[in-house]
Amino acid sequence: MSGSRDAEYTEYVQSRLAWLRRVAYLLCQDWQSADDLVQCAITRLYANWGKARDAASIDAYTRTIMVRVFLAERRSAWYRRVILIDAPGDLPGFQHDHAVRMDVRTALAALPPRQRATLVLRYYCDLSVELTARELGCTPGTVKSQTARGLDALRRALGPIMAEEA
Repeated sequence: MSGSRDAEYTEYVQSRLAWLRRVAYLLCQDWQSADDLVQCAITRLYANWGKARDAASIDAYTRTIMVRVFLAERRSAWYRRVILIDAPGDLPGFQHDHAVRMDVRTALAALPPRQRATLVLRYYCDLSVELTARELGCTPGTVKSQTARGLDALRRALGPIMAEEA
């Protein structure tokens, strides 16, 4: 890779790293796995930078890499055998309702990886059904059914919690 291409790649990654980590966290549900996912995704992005920078949207290209790596890792035998338990660290306080946020994250983490990826792409990344299908490599009908199942599971998990809030 030439110096100018390296500089373009570095500039892109530095400007989008926080966003990549947030999306990865929503997929993985822990920061260490999210960092590993981002590292793998930006490594693959570097290897394919020529195609990526010519793409209509570098963000979409990178997000597709990240989602595909995430789903591939969840299908691997290593992931099914090894369970890493992460103790929550001390986080600074925010003005948000932490209990509800944690309940939503717990419910999202309980979803199967494909449903979780679909919900993250549709509602956090704000992608259409067609774009989500393209990123996941499936049909729009599959996106719709995965979205419906995921939302239904979230409603069931959060129903008692939301009833307590009211």
